[in-house]
Amino acid sequence: MNIPFLLQDVATPVTTEKLSIFKLVFDPSSLWIMIPLILMLIASIYIFIERLLTLSAAAKEEKNFMNNIRDFIHNGKLDSAVALCKGNDAPLARMIEKGLSRIGKPLNDISAAIENTGQLEVQRLEKRISILATISGIAPMIGFLGTVVGMVIAFHAMASNPNNLDISVLSSGIYTAMITTVGGLIVGIIAFIFHNVLVSKISEVVHMLEAKTTEFMDLLHEPV
Repeated sequence: MNIPFLLQDVATPVTTEKLSIFKLVFDPSSLWIMIPLILMLIASIYIFIERLLTLSAAAKEEKNFMNNIRDFIHNGKLDSAVALCKGNDAPLARMIEKGLSRIGKPLNDISAAIENTGQLEVQRLEKRISILATISGIAPMIGFLGTVVGMVIAFHAMASNPNNLDISVLSSGIYTAMITTVGGLIVGIIAFIFHNVLVSKISEVVHMLEAKTTEFMDLLHEPV
């Protein structure tokens, strides 16, 4: 018996192909599922960045804005106060401007006008947020669809030729199933996190607007 020859065979290392992210994402067997998931991921990132910048701008208040409004009102310079609001492109300024336009009417009417304007501003802040919620829910479902299709392919290969199974065909179906599941979960998790972060930011902005409009209403009660 040629023992060195046997030892040489045992010692021969088994080479495996390393998988790259590019090969995982753009594998032809799962590409029909991965393309929609990639588009959803791009849309999620765009919406998150665009809304985050918008909310950051909305949360910023011009320095001494409310102090200047108070001084203008006490000095009877309503036109100057309105001009200050128009020069400040922010939800708070538009709400205060609406309140200034109602000065002279009952305070309940002023409060209602500010509240209605605030609701419109909040709707603008929440623009496209629902898309992130939809993506966070539908992306895992699309990934699961790829999983089901991949398993159908695998079991169909087994049923078509049970006496001579081709492991490559079987593994290809399972491979498709696993990749689409991972892709759908990743996109769904990212969109879910983005959605919750933006909802939290919107809550902070709404709280600030409520505090400032309450300050404005208290200002109208102050003696001139």
